[in-house]
Amino acid sequence: MGEAENRQTVERIFQALAEGQVELFHAQFHEDSVIDFPQSGERIAGGEGRRAVYRAFPGRPRVRRIVTGGDLAVVEAAVDYSDRVDWSAVFIHELRDGKIARATAYWAQPFEAAASRAEWVRHMNGEPPDGCGCRPSINGLRVG
Repeated sequence: MGEAENRQTVERIFQALAEGQVELFHAQFHEDSVIDFPQSGERIAGGEGRRAVYRAFPGRPRVRRIVTGGDLAVVEAAVDYSDRVDWSAVFIHELRDGKIARATAYWAQPFEAAASRAEWVRHMNGEPPDGCGCRPSINGLRVG
């Protein structure tokens, strides 16, 4: 399969999760696929385990961007777990014959910007983070 088809496979995964289409989600994976969650040390091996875990998956992802190259697709997403926390996630998908063979997922919660970097960085939405003492910037140039 080509890169465009691999991207479509990954897009279908996130569409299925967002819409609760469990069968569409599982159809994008090889039956012998592996999903790793390195932060918790968990591994889901095979379709039976994947179906059991995702049957009760509470998250609803919103894709921010997808980067593909050959048989690799990396997805950056916001995930809503209805817990009032702004979760960010990165999903690394390795594809074989147009389906997911291996996936690795990382999650993070927002954290306070370090004051030690304040002089050299700007907040991603263009405004200084609360309490960091950063000066605003325009197109990466400090102003004021």
